[in-house]
Amino acid sequence: MKRAAIVLFVLFGSAGVLLLSLLFAYLGITAGAGLEPEKLTLDTACIRIYDEGGKAMETARRKSVAYESFPDYLPNAFVAVEDKRFFAHGGIDYRRVAKAMWKNLTSFSFREGASTISQQLIKNTHLTSDKTITRKLKEFKLTRALERRYSKEEILELYVNSIYFGHSAFGVGRAAEYYFGKDAEELTPAECAMLAALVKSPNTYSPFKNPEKCLSRRNFVLKLMLEQGYLTTAQYAEAAKEPLPSAPSESGENAYLSRVYEELAALFPDARTGELGSLKIYTAYNAALQAELEKTEAESDAAALVLDNRTHAIKAYHTTCGTLKRLPASVIKPLLVYAPAIEENLISPATPLSDERADFGGYSPDDAGGASGGYMSARYALSHSVNIPAVRILNSLGCDRAARYMAKMGLPVEEEDRTLALALGGMREGYSLPALADAYSTFASGGTYYPASCILRVEDEKGHVLYRHSPAGTHVFSGETCALMSDMLQTAAKEGTAKKLASLPFPVCAKTGTAEGKGGNTDAYTVAYTAEDTVAVWLGNRDNSPISATGGGLPANIALRVLRVLYDDRTPAPLPACNSLIRVAYDRLSYENDHKIVLADPSAPVGENLYELFRPSALPQETCRRFSEPTISEPRIFVKNGAVYIVLCQTKYYDYVVKRVNRGQTTTIYSGKFQKLICDNSVRAGESYVYSVTPYYLSRAGKTVTLPSVRVEAPSALPDDWW
Repeated sequence: MKRAAIVLFVLFGSAGVLLLSLLFAYLGITAGAGLEPEKLTLDTACIRIYDEGGKAMETARRKSVAYESFPDYLPNAFVAVEDKRFFAHGGIDYRRVAKAMWKNLTSFSFREGASTISQQLIKNTHLTSDKTITRKLKEFKLTRALERRYSKEEILELYVNSIYFGHSAFGVGRAAEYYFGKDAEELTPAECAMLAALVKSPNTYSPFKNPEKCLSRRNFVLKLMLEQGYLTTAQYAEAAKEPLPSAPSESGENAYLSRVYEELAALFPDARTGELGSLKIYTAYNAALQAELEKTEAESDAAALVLDNRTHAIKAYHTTCGTLKRLPASVIKPLLVYAPAIEENLISPATPLSDERADFGGYSPDDAGGASGGYMSARYALSHSVNIPAVRILNSLGCDRAARYMAKMGLPVEEEDRTLALALGGMREGYSLPALADAYSTFASGGTYYPASCILRVEDEKGHVLYRHSPAGTHVFSGETCALMSDMLQTAAKEGTAKKLASLPFPVCAKTGTAEGKGGNTDAYTVAYTAEDTVAVWLGNRDNSPISATGGGLPANIALRVLRVLYDDRTPAPLPACNSLIRVAYDRLSYENDHKIVLADPSAPVGENLYELFRPSALPQETCRRFSEPTISEPRIFVKNGAVYIVLCQTKYYDYVVKRVNRGQTTTIYSGKFQKLICDNSVRAGESYVYSVTPYYLSRAGKTVTLPSVRVEAPSALPDDWW
């Protein structure tokens, strides 16, 4: 008995010492933590945005709403999803804490949280989101102080006015205006539920970025409100049917600023109000270019941007319908088809391609104006956006191999989209205009892909850099491939589908595209670039209704206007040089007649050669010898009316020597320029003759062709088909 008492005393004494130690530790850690009422209102919380020259563009501040002005559903929605025992606990929900601890222990994780609305308000305004014991102890102390000083209604008012709802919306008042175009007092139950749904992650549950996730989360909040008695069954049913907002209400923001806020949310996806307050956002915004983009007038929706290829930053961005994903039409051809095929040495700019209709396993593409049925170079096919050759190249390259290049440029291709229709931009969803511009800038960057951003740098109020735009590059193409692609796309801007840009006083690379639906055109693009900038333009309608524009029409005119403003009276820097490319002469006759690329004969006369750029690894291997070693097909020979006739094959640059052998004697019967018909009427009946023809180019004798022996009979009429 005595021993047990000693043991109990020791245990009790040890526990007491431990508890006392914990108390002193708690007091020491939280000694400097005190409630600061001025922080609760976040009067200084804002986001300041600066342009490329460091000039302030906008300051986003919160808009407070008094609790008395709240519709009943507003605080109820937040309580239902964030803290259903809010009115019952004293700031710390110990029951919820115990439940969360048990779940975390049994699941061997720390995913289950137990923060109350009061705790969240303290964390948002006084602390950071660091998951440390020190921060939690300070939070505990400050939360208790908050509950002692303020009523539950006052805490709710401070809470909903301090939350960051995404897209530059601080506080419920600003959020109501941004998302619904109304005052907070006018919010419906469904709208209150949606705002409460955003609290978990404004970036993830944005109705404009992830409408399906937003709808699911909103309806979850509505269900909780029903279960907790804040809504009747009828009210719940009506609210669940209410659609989400499809676009921001008029807020005075241009598209560039909206994109800045989207990027900010992506950079700090889990940040709460306290962490996003008092930030300085430095951008590449160019006011003059933005104004030029906003001058765009069209009968449809429109989007346009200017991207700096050197800093990988967006200088200006305008859109009338948000950042939509659309079918890329023929602007996909350089990215998916031609550049990968050049990189893989499947084609060169000179490669002859058939434009004859063909069936590819049930897919039979056609050209916009109908197939020509002939052959054309890859350069011509790309610059004039001819469809069938592009499909033929992709058929040789393979969709999977092409898709791997696209993925490196931030343009993933889903498995179900990997068909030959992809060569013409045929897919289910498509890509956004900024994503396409990023991919095209790969050519200007010498083959390395960099994702672009509006934001260059983010600093806190003390000037500490929280983020700096310095994207890691992804190697996609060789410098040789990019130089060839840029050269081909300059042809498109000079004489192809983008020839409206030909009036520019400097070289520019460009590609157009037009997507066609059942009722007419649905999308029209022009993407143009220099070494310094990429300009991308899209026209279409959000609902895919038809438009009258084509890629080479109004979008090209808009790009022309923007490029003129962009460079004013100067010439942009030249594209990256590639000294390894070789300009090669190849034989015209072999190319046009046999559709083969054969190196030109060194002795060929002017006008008989074609010229093109080649990668050293893709040089033609065969060389023409038509002039250094003159060669002809065997001429036709016949006898009629006592004379011998020889029909020469036509080679306009050759001279010919025709000789005759009879009874051992050789006689030259003709020497001179090409004649279609050579007649020898100095022969005798009953005699046999052997003729030979030797072609000459300048002083070079070619291979002599000996003709079959002929015998002269009695004269007769000349055959009708002697030629």
